[in-house]
Amino acid sequence: MLRINKLITTILLIAGVAFMASCRKERSLSTGWPYNDPKTGGFEKASSKEQITGPGLVAIEGGTFLMGATHEDLLYEWNNMPRQITVASFFMDQTEVSNLDYLEYIYWLNRVYGQSFPQVVQKALPDTLAWRDRLAYNEPLIEIYFRHPAYRDYPVVGVSWLQANDYANWRTDRVNEMLLIEAGILFFDPDQRDENNFNTEAYLAGQYVGLVDGGMPDLDPSGTGVRNVRFEDGILLPRYRLPTEAEWEYAALGLVGNTMGERIVERRIYPWNGAGLRTDDKKYYGSFVANFKRGSGDYMGVAGNLNDGAALPAPVGSYWPNDFGLYNMAGNVSEWVQDVYRPLSFEDMADFNPVRGNVFMNKERDADGFLAEKDSLGRIRYVEVTDEEAAERKNYRQANNINYRDGDFMSTIQTDWSDDPNDPESTMKMYDYASTSLVSDKSRVYKGGSWADRAYFMSPGTRRFLNENEASPSIGFRCAMNKVGGSFSGR
Repeated sequence: MLRINKLITTILLIAGVAFMASCRKERSLSTGWPYNDPKTGGFEKASSKEQITGPGLVAIEGGTFLMGATHEDLLYEWNNMPRQITVASFFMDQTEVSNLDYLEYIYWLNRVYGQSFPQVVQKALPDTLAWRDRLAYNEPLIEIYFRHPAYRDYPVVGVSWLQANDYANWRTDRVNEMLLIEAGILFFDPDQRDENNFNTEAYLAGQYVGLVDGGMPDLDPSGTGVRNVRFEDGILLPRYRLPTEAEWEYAALGLVGNTMGERIVERRIYPWNGAGLRTDDKKYYGSFVANFKRGSGDYMGVAGNLNDGAALPAPVGSYWPNDFGLYNMAGNVSEWVQDVYRPLSFEDMADFNPVRGNVFMNKERDADGFLAEKDSLGRIRYVEVTDEEAAERKNYRQANNINYRDGDFMSTIQTDWSDDPNDPESTMKMYDYASTSLVSDKSRVYKGGSWADRAYFMSPGTRRFLNENEASPSIGFRCAMNKVGGSFSGR
């Protein structure tokens, strides 16, 4: 009996110690001060949490791959010579942005800005006149393709690179606003107008209050007891954005399906294995796996035996997904990516998360160093990094790096150009649009084939360009998002 009593006493003692330990505040490993305790200053450590997957996104586990050409360069442009690079893990839209998605955007802009700033709505509208052809009858598409409900699940087209970026920014704010509402921080506010609308950056800067539901408990002993959410709380998501060219190509190839250990067993020409364009799925044997132009004048095949079944774009979830679960990464519509086009980008860019087009920005501040007031549309103002700010940096020396090593003074080869690197005439001559080149700082890359292209362009390694303010009936887009923290495998 004595032994049993001692055993019970020991168990209770251990349980009590464990309970007391669990009640203690977690402490800083560097200072020993407790976290999340208003009595000791209130420094907060958010509970560890994984980034949630934003609406519409699919996780893309990063890795190394051979970016560039996978078969003969039929156009002899030599602008995609293969090079091994690494892409970090990220998220990407499972499908192209649809007409319905974009109509929701236009509706919101009209509701919030329509009365005071109708030009904002007009600026965002797709260029439906892109459907016009001087020798074809496409006039009905101007009215029906974007707005008729029969096309609501079809990819939005006629959207410029600039418009696609504006949509991605808007989507970021709507998703984060909903996350705050679901977390009990804000109420729905259907009366947002003009500058009084939820903008993620303005909210984080304290320049948007909204209809507060409960707010976050403020542990600062000198605070008010309630505060706005901070980015450090882990509730808000990073920005939706256009994928980089490297990300898009990596995601399109879906080589995760061809990997054994650390060995890629087959380098793909298309987002599937082999050079064929038909499925071997027994139920659909012989059907085309993408929407493209089979040959001159053949957009969908013969009546009664259609090949890809779509004369124009097909719905965004059509055909078979690749090994990452992404639809229409070959055919249907080509897609905008972040990059500025240069023929030799693959030779110049970094081998980790490469991109060309960086223009480094700072949030604008007033004379006292405080963040400037948001603009009339409710957005935080930005200015380019000044030369003085970048003068002593080793990783960059100026804000605009679009022409770095390809179009700037250090890459000139013409002997008749000025020897002064600060002379404006010494730069931009290599890419003097419409004079010495059809390439400019506004030339943006678009990837993949479309309903109007031959099969050659469905190879993810092919690349083309169009000015950022132009649109096409065969170009759409999808969004991406950075992965916060480590890779998806947990390593």
